[in-house]
Amino acid sequence: MILIAYDGSDDAKAAIEQSSKLFPGEPATVLTVWQRFIDTMVRTGGGINLAIDYDEVDQETEKGAREKAEEGAALAREAGLDAAARSGVVETTAADAILAGAAAVEANVVVCGSRGYTGVKSLLLGSTSHHILQHADLPVVVVPSPAIAAARAAHRDTLK
Repeated sequence: MILIAYDGSDDAKAAIEQSSKLFPGEPATVLTVWQRFIDTMVRTGGGINLAIDYDEVDQETEKGAREKAEEGAALAREAGLDAAARSGVVETTAADAILAGAAAVEANVVVCGSRGYTGVKSLLLGSTSHHILQHADLPVVVVPSPAIAAARAAHRDTLK
């Protein structure tokens, strides 16, 4: 069983594409994680005094995550994988939610995309793929961003 982390980005789509090449025909779960509104507000320090129906926001966010996971699963099926969709809530970090999702489906491998952040961007925005690599108890495949991979290949070609 493959667990593919999916957020709808080009990087996540590349992870699906590479999964189909590395693990053709394998069963896969495409996981999209979401965060409760109150947790997002606390993390960002904004708007706590607003009159907001947190449950309604969470229901819509969860629905969006399920739809995004369905989108990813459809892409995975088109790529030749036997894929199902799943969503999960972020309790601590997105990486922890992805690893919990992998454990729940008894995955043999986690596949995720990487945006290729370095330096300050990596410090400010974090690196989910790096966190997964550092905390996983199963193999992890990190697929580089298509744009970053192309730039790296072009650079490598200049070294010849």
